[in-house]
Parts: sequence; structure tokens; C-alpha cells
Amino acid sequence: MYEFKIYVVDATAGSLQAVRELKALLEHRYKNRYFLKVIDVLKEPEIAEADRVLATPTVIKVTPRPEKRIVGSLSAHEKVVAGLWLR
Repeated sequence: MYEFKIYVVDATAGSLQAVRELKALLEHRYKNRYFLKVIDVLKEPEIAEADRVLATPTVIKVTPRPEKRIVGSLSAHEKVVAGLWLR
């Protein structure tokens, strides 16, 4: 099972697009084998602070270890896959 967190700001167009891109990638590669938590840094700043999130969107692969993170656009799926060590 894979666990991910995505940090976004409010329901902006960019945030919604980032969540859609990540969900599309995860559904394609890990259908029914992942958990995704969407965290709005304005509503839950303490979680963002604890995870040392400084920019959005930030994606963190929590499990399996090692923890990996990427920041920025999620439209280039191969870069997301490589950055999160999903190969």
C-alpha cells in the first residue's frame, strides 16, 4: 500500500489541477493500492509546519520508505514518478 500527502492552498485552480494530476497518476499506476490525503495549508498550517512544507503544491510519499517529496507542477508524470521513487 502506498501513502501520499499533497499540500495545496485553498481550492484554487492550480491546487485543483495538482490534485487531479496526482490522482490520475496514482489511479493509473496503483489503483486500489494507495491512500491520498489532501491538506490545505491555510486550514491545517500545523501539519504543513510539522512536515516542513514551504511551497505548494508539495507531494510527499510517506510509504513505502524512504519518504520522498516533490514540489511544483505535477503534469510531467515521468518526473513525478522519478522524483517520488515510484519505479
